Amino acid sequence: MKDEYDHDSILENLHTSWLGRELLFFRETGSTNDELKQRAADGAKEGLVAAADIQSKGKGRKGREWTTPEGVNIAMSYLLRPDIPPDSAPMITLVMALAAAKGIREVSALDVKIKWPNDIVMNGKKLAGILTEMTAEQGHIGEVIVGTGINVNAASLPDEIKDKATSIFMESGKICSRAKVAAAVTDAFEGYYATFLKDGDLRGLREEYNASCVNVNAGVRVLDPAGEYDGTAHGIDERGELIVTKEDGSEERIYAGEVSVRGIYGYV
Repeated sequence: MKDEYDHDSILENLHTSWLGRELLFFRETGSTNDELKQRAADGAKEGLVAAADIQSKGKGRKGREWTTPEGVNIAMSYLLRPDIPPDSAPMITLVMALAAAKGIREVSALDVKIKWPNDIVMNGKKLAGILTEMTAEQGHIGEVIVGTGINVNAASLPDEIKDKATSIFMESGKICSRAKVAAAVTDAFEGYYATFLKDGDLRGLREEYNASCVNVNAGVRVLDPAGEYDGTAHGIDERGELIVTKEDGSEERIYAGEVSVRGIYGYV
């Protein structure tokens, strides 16, 4: 089965009112986030989406490389200009995670989960990642660019990540339409983003997020600069912070930083 993945095939499957109605498609690019940064600087409007077949200089968390080889995966980014305080922007990453999980589920029928805050996982391995970048000046957001990489039809992965990563094909044994996945994720994001903007936080999405989150009632190790500690996670609050009960019974809310989860990425 040939996986048709281009400008027209994505638009044909899209049901949004504004997000992705202006779509840039690249057969090959360095980074879809960088493509949108350039256009944002030139005044591009909210809702512009960039997608690529091959992405050679994509970034994951902490500057790690996230490459997208030809013909198998999704690299796409959204340009957003939300009228919210800059310190609320990190919550958009969790909105994107919720949308990615929903879109992947709808098209592939895989019961994917979210590892807080923004990794999509299946059977303990990472299937998709999200990188959010923002510009702000004098307390106002210029733009937020949300990039998502989804391993769709990869039959194998590089040796350095194959024990921690997977793909829709590797989990299901079936070729999946990248255009349908990209469109379904984008459809879901438009709806969730509207709820987030209306509420100003994640209160309207919290229950659905926690229902998908592998961290809920899971043992976690929090890698805090002040000292590591173990505890049990209970999902997110309305700001997207992870609620953790420490072994001494006290409660912490984790806003940022490394949180390792038992059974995920090799930490048991």
